[in-house]
Amino acid sequence: MSTEQYKAAVQNLIEKGFNQKDMSAFTDYFSPNLTDHALPPNLPGGLEGRTMFVSAFMSAFPDMHIHVEDTVIDGNKVVIRWSAHGTHKGDLMGIPPTGKEVSITGIAIDRFENGQSVEHWEIIDQMSLMQQLGVIPA
Repeated sequence: MSTEQYKAAVQNLIEKGFNQKDMSAFTDYFSPNLTDHALPPNLPGGLEGRTMFVSAFMSAFPDMHIHVEDTVIDGNKVVIRWSAHGTHKGDLMGIPPTGKEVSITGIAIDRFENGQSVEHWEIIDQMSLMQQLGVIPA
């Protein structure tokens, strides 16, 4: 894939998948044989776990909007730094809806083969999220 093709794939995942809530973008972007290093231990691995995690997050924050701040491409790896904002309107890992607006940030790395991500890493600022929700003190 070219640099432009990688950028287009990421942009499609963010806009179509996250911002428009179209789950088909996830099966387009991620390989069925995905190795996902960022899932909570209570979820199955791979694409199934990734889509479950994203669905749960979308249910908790139905108005969540994600923006790509930076994109770095090195060979077949794509790194994005993202920011998101939304309102906590649904259950999140046992935390009942608070109605609070939150802003969070994260960094994701994907390794591609044959046009799809086959390996995924991600760090989300969960401490800040929990502080904004009032679950832990700021």
